[in-house]
Amino acid sequence: MTHHVQLPGVRLAVHTRGSGLPLLLLHAFPLDHSMWAGQDDLADEFRLIVPDQRGFGRSDGPPPASIAQLADDAVALLDALHVAQPAVIGGLSMGGYVAQHVAARHPDRVRALILADTRLEADTPEARATRGELAAAVGRLGPEVVASAMIPNLLARSQHARSNPARPTIEAALERTIRATPAATITAALAALGARPDMVDAMRRVGVPVLLVVGAEDTITPPACMERAEQVFERPRRLVIPHCGHLAPLEDAAAFNAAVRAFLREVAGAADTPAAGR
Repeated sequence: MTHHVQLPGVRLAVHTRGSGLPLLLLHAFPLDHSMWAGQDDLADEFRLIVPDQRGFGRSDGPPPASIAQLADDAVALLDALHVAQPAVIGGLSMGGYVAQHVAARHPDRVRALILADTRLEADTPEARATRGELAAAVGRLGPEVVASAMIPNLLARSQHARSNPARPTIEAALERTIRATPAATITAALAALGARPDMVDAMRRVGVPVLLVVGAEDTITPPACMERAEQVFERPRRLVIPHCGHLAPLEDAAAFNAAVRAFLREVAGAADTPAAGR
């Protein structure tokens, strides 16, 4: 079910389904909750909560001012949905940055973390400059310039990946979603992404179970990013999914879901003790 939830200063569209351990999934830039459609099967065991973050998809309100603001939105959404128990917070790329901020700012609300195709480090000066150039281009040409610039880099480029029968459908869906995103949201999000802080030290203090997932062919946040993250967390699980790029859950939902399901079963079955990460 997709419906709207009113939060202070913003109204978020959110897809909810299932029951059990809450699993909040946060989408990548510049997409919306539909990128997680392949994860709907997880609702047969868990309570899926999949929002459009502010300004994206069918959510209303001002565009994002910071990654921290998006993290606070996520917790406010859990409150509005009466999720009192700690939730599993998952995110991909920008959503992964938001998930990290939820864990740092609201540690009591996090049962476990799933970080997919993301990184812990802040942008380099070169990356911030590139974001600024893209924002300027959006101001001149509109969201379609983002679709043209990003889609070739979001998906795996190998012949095996390109031969996936679902590839044309995935590309068309990405094109529609990006073109429908308001230019003001895109430029604001680019600024927020460029300004986000380095989270390595903050993540060293995270005491919950962590699953790290990355596509083997991801060129935006390549597997080396997750190799570095693996050294930060205490005993994380790490999965590299073959023949996938930056959108591993979209490109190989079956592999992603199998890993998440196994991880969440372990999290749900763990006793609430310090040894279990609480």
